[in-house]
Amino acid sequence: MTTILDFKKKKLAKEKITMVTCYDHAFAKLVSKSNMDCVLVGDSLGQVIHGFPTTLQVTTDLMVLHTQAVVRGAPNKFIVTDMPFLSTRKGLVFAMECIEKIMQAGAQAVKIEGADGHLELIKHIVESGVPVMAHLGLTPQSIHQLGGPKVQGKKTEQAHKILEDALALEKAGCFAVVLECVPAALAKEISEKLQVPTIGIGGGHDTDGQVLVLQDMLGMNSEFSPKFLKKFMNGADLITGALNEYVSEVKEVKFPGPGHQYDA
Repeated sequence: MTTILDFKKKKLAKEKITMVTCYDHAFAKLVSKSNMDCVLVGDSLGQVIHGFPTTLQVTTDLMVLHTQAVVRGAPNKFIVTDMPFLSTRKGLVFAMECIEKIMQAGAQAVKIEGADGHLELIKHIVESGVPVMAHLGLTPQSIHQLGGPKVQGKKTEQAHKILEDALALEKAGCFAVVLECVPAALAKEISEKLQVPTIGIGGGHDTDGQVLVLQDMLGMNSEFSPKFLKKFMNGADLITGALNEYVSEVKEVKFPGPGHQYDA
């Protein structure tokens, strides 16, 4: 099982870190049987699972519920849970109460979006014994401020800010940094300058690891196809086909057959 110590070891050994976002017990059981290094219980569950328009509707209690489900399904994986919208912006006591709930749900680390206003909090969290993963670039909780899901760091000034934030977050004690939707050259520069690993999603192949949402990589949503996403199977068509085959066999009285019923 991967531990927090393995993240830096993998970077030093130039071994890529693999991470997948998972939200429920059934999928977590499948992930537990895979070679995946770690699991992120992401606040994107608001959109993927609950159908919200953004991640902003997600609460700490909802993150706790899904973390518990994933932990039960994949107890052999290193599990990181997102701190939801505004949970780190209402003061130290409130933030620590939210973290306490998440860690007691079984997470082994939390992920926090952004650097501004978070550095002292992160130091306190780390000093309290809780590992923190950082998240820069496209930060979905700031989607309205960013003007939508756009690539971040294209302009020199913005790229410099992301690099400086990454270095500051490392200094604050973060054990890894997610880089979302940033130019590949910027992700490479940050990865080379940090001692802790970077995990990319839309950041090119020079980051120290990669993360994708499980449902996205399985092709469950045919309407979602951002440039950074590779679909490793066509789940939407496979599942729809299976559902329609079930409907047909029921209507044609092919199912249940002799092998799917109980005899007296």
